[in-house]
Amino acid sequence: MSPSLSRRSTLQAAGATVLAAGLTNLAASSALADETDENAAPRLVTYPRPSSMPTTTSFQVRVRTAPDGQWQTLDIYQPRTKEINATTGSGRVYNSSMVYFDFRGSVELEITYVPGGTTKARVRPDALGITPEILGDTLRFTLDEPRDVVVQINDEIFDCLHVITNHIDPNPPSADDPDVLYYGPGMHTVEGNLLTVPSGKTVYLAGGAVLKARVDFVGVERAAIRGHGVLIPPSSTFGGVHVEGSRNVWIEDIILLGNGAGFGEAENVHVKKARVFTWGQWGDGFPLYCSTDITFDGCFVRSSDDSFSLYTHRGDFYGDTRDITIQNCILWADVAHAINVGTHGNTDNPEMIENLVIKNVDILDHREPQMHYQGCIALNVGDSNLLKNVRIEDVRIEDFRWGQVIHMRVMYNPKYNTSVGRGIQDVYVKNLTYTGTHANSSLLLGYDADHGIDNVTFENLVVNGVVIADSMRKPTWYHTTDMAQWFANEHVRNLRFLTTAEAAAQAAATS
Repeated sequence: MSPSLSRRSTLQAAGATVLAAGLTNLAASSALADETDENAAPRLVTYPRPSSMPTTTSFQVRVRTAPDGQWQTLDIYQPRTKEINATTGSGRVYNSSMVYFDFRGSVELEITYVPGGTTKARVRPDALGITPEILGDTLRFTLDEPRDVVVQINDEIFDCLHVITNHIDPNPPSADDPDVLYYGPGMHTVEGNLLTVPSGKTVYLAGGAVLKARVDFVGVERAAIRGHGVLIPPSSTFGGVHVEGSRNVWIEDIILLGNGAGFGEAENVHVKKARVFTWGQWGDGFPLYCSTDITFDGCFVRSSDDSFSLYTHRGDFYGDTRDITIQNCILWADVAHAINVGTHGNTDNPEMIENLVIKNVDILDHREPQMHYQGCIALNVGDSNLLKNVRIEDVRIEDFRWGQVIHMRVMYNPKYNTSVGRGIQDVYVKNLTYTGTHANSSLLLGYDADHGIDNVTFENLVVNGVVIADSMRKPTWYHTTDMAQWFANEHVRNLRFLTTAEAAAQAAATS
């Protein structure tokens, strides 16, 4: 049920004192227009956690504007993480830690590991090149711009500190705006735990706000949910933010604890810097069905199932999936894949997944004992799906616990499929890097001569510092895949491994 305007005003007034306590270096006359000005003075905004929200005690965290601002202590939230026992199949859930804040300029973080015994610390993604200063059980490092990072002490997997940061909102809406469903700082609930958003409306979660609800965009246009607050949706296999039969929808900056956002027959949806933590069964971060023109930009996902799952038909959703972009994201799959494509479709009226772009992505972890469901990136087409025109570029995969770097398979999996996939066509993988020792052999498997994989090119594939290319030095009777300890079967046609120079030369020759 949407709250009334007067109720929104009351909620905002009640939260004003709480919000003020969490704002630092914020003058009442500060102009919002300078938030994107790189030359403007450093600024930091922190938010108190509602007292009824659970917390953890493994970390104490302070932040200040660099280099010598006033230290501010951050409240710690308790997301949770999951591990599957490979022998029994049972799942164990662990408590973890998260902080969030907004800033402009540079900030210094000081993090103390309360249990003690710190021998090493790691700030991920590794590609950021952040080396913390370690002072006993306290470490310090600087962020020069808002980024999401994970701090690990002594290689601890579950009891980590997740640091979520944003630019300061340059244009927050008014609580009295009739087109805004406004939730100010503090804890909020709605009737039936369901908030249905009409066309033309924006749900705004201010920093410090926690809303317990599922948020539905069903059959609407020009609607949004955004803000620097937290959404705690009830359990659902489709998503805590539910976008169905809708178009021109924005999801921006919010933190989802316990469930992600699902999309069915959606069109023109922009998901920017949404952060998702899941720890339940079927805990996909962003499940998507039969949708077109969907962009995920700058998202962070730590999930208890696929971080992204992209399909066609399932349940009441029908139609192709097209023009999907996943870019500038950080993914951590405690269960299953970071990105999974193609499992579900329509045997009776075959559908297609096409024009998929995966670009500038850091995959921090992947743990999946089942061979059918391995692959940090898995292109697994069943149910008569045809997958075509896939571009994977600038993907950095860190050493994960259990699984494969990439998996491409035209399949018939009787657990989920009623027919074999039609095929995979035209996949270009550029600048894919894996550094580690735990990866099983990646598999590229066509089903048969009529359901194969066609036209796959790897450009500058780097495995532990070695560029894997057809021209590399190897015994003449070896396959190139042997040099990476991968395997491609006879139903994979026109598979190429090129260096960057070779790809450039071929492009010039055909231009």
